[in-house]
Amino acid sequence: MTANASHNSCQSGKWQGFVSRGDKVTQKGLSLRSNSIIMSNINDERKINERYKMMTEQPVRRLILKMAVPTIISMLVTTIYNMVDSFYVGHLSTEAVAGVGVSFAYMAFINACGFFFGHGSGNYISRALGAKQGQNAGRMAATGFFSPLILGAIAGLVCMIFISPLSRAMGATESILPYANNYLRFILLATPFMMSSLTLNNQLRLQGNARFGMIGIASGAILNIILDPIFIFVLDLGVSGASLATAVSQCFGWCVLLWGTSRPGNVHIKFKNFTPTLYYYKEITRGGLPSLARQALSVVATISLNRMAVHYALPGNEASTVAAFTIVSRITMFCFAIVIGFGQGFQPVCGYNYGAKLYARVKESYMFCITLSTAFLIVLASVVYLFAPDIISWFRGEDPELIRVGSQALRWQCIAFPLMGMCTATNMLFQNIGYTWQATLLSMCRQGLYFLPAVFIMPWLWGITGLEAAQAAADVCTFLTSLPFAIWISRVLTVKSQHNA
Repeated sequence: MTANASHNSCQSGKWQGFVSRGDKVTQKGLSLRSNSIIMSNINDERKINERYKMMTEQPVRRLILKMAVPTIISMLVTTIYNMVDSFYVGHLSTEAVAGVGVSFAYMAFINACGFFFGHGSGNYISRALGAKQGQNAGRMAATGFFSPLILGAIAGLVCMIFISPLSRAMGATESILPYANNYLRFILLATPFMMSSLTLNNQLRLQGNARFGMIGIASGAILNIILDPIFIFVLDLGVSGASLATAVSQCFGWCVLLWGTSRPGNVHIKFKNFTPTLYYYKEITRGGLPSLARQALSVVATISLNRMAVHYALPGNEASTVAAFTIVSRITMFCFAIVIGFGQGFQPVCGYNYGAKLYARVKESYMFCITLSTAFLIVLASVVYLFAPDIISWFRGEDPELIRVGSQALRWQCIAFPLMGMCTATNMLFQNIGYTWQATLLSMCRQGLYFLPAVFIMPWLWGITGLEAAQAAADVCTFLTSLPFAIWISRVLTVKSQHNA
């Protein structure tokens, strides 16, 4: 029997499945099941075709705004949760805030792996759907999901065994170590779910169905906000309560996201489509390497910042200085949430139209993304600069050194905020259309190529003030590096669109 014949035979057996009581097979059961499967497939195909038409024909500006609304909501809800989480922990002690801040390095590792598989598989899926290659999209979806699930389980187990050395390596002092360990413990248990949920969210978003991603992420974040005060204060679990609330909420969000992939019109996750071959991992690397580089450097940057904060802090104020930079990172994350959410709305539009060879629409969406995000950041930076001390004191008003360091660091970052609109859009464009080395280079600039030298050199020259200004200096250098790439890719898209006209 040939391979095809065998496959057809198995398929025939499948469609004739055992559907009656005992060992009997009924024709009625066969008919009902076959009709149900056929109607489901027709419904899926119809929805996919409708989405393709929407992505390639609807006016670009209106389409991006439509795609961006759920991603912006997801980012805002997540960052608000992060800020509220820090707010509650801030009511425990400065050391507790610092302990959570030290743990950010491990959270950045989870993000690095989750975004690597999510952006890598999701970018491929959006181009495959644009080129109407549904089978390849299904295989990539399964491979992109199960890989981080397995990797996360291994990483969480290994790190649990070495939890104290891990906390020390990330910058915990002896006074901060108990809080860092307590926060990490439940995060380590939830690592496979946190890692693979990032993948699911990005897959849904890059197929053009960010609504389900928004529901999954937002539901987990809202549950976290509800559970935080209960676990921290009512059950008196302290920092461990914040960690447990995060773990439970992330697992809940994971379930919602997985359910979203099963809805009509989405690429379904099926274990039989899991294809861990060199081809698919090569494609994941092609689309996900920039995210991996950016997030991996974020791990190193967080650890370096924590260590430099301890080294250059005023004697006796080490925990206050680490906590100040932790709070500033939460605030800047919130400020960038809308810009990143808007860029995430741009990405599926870009991927679909690039796969369909509609290059003029790709360029139009790119320029619109730069213009709107830059204008927004100018307004936001002005407001945050004016009210920086009040914003910092909202988290931990009892610590004057924390407020002083945090306010200055936040104001330095506000100066460079408007430059990030173009940098973010350009990086996302290169990553989405498969220009791997350009996207990887640009993704490494902000947290790696420029920030790491700045975080060591600038405080050596100017003390804690240099450390406060290090991120702003890195942002300016990132903008100057991104600008020629932005000009070049705009010209490339113009030439491609003229060639296809």
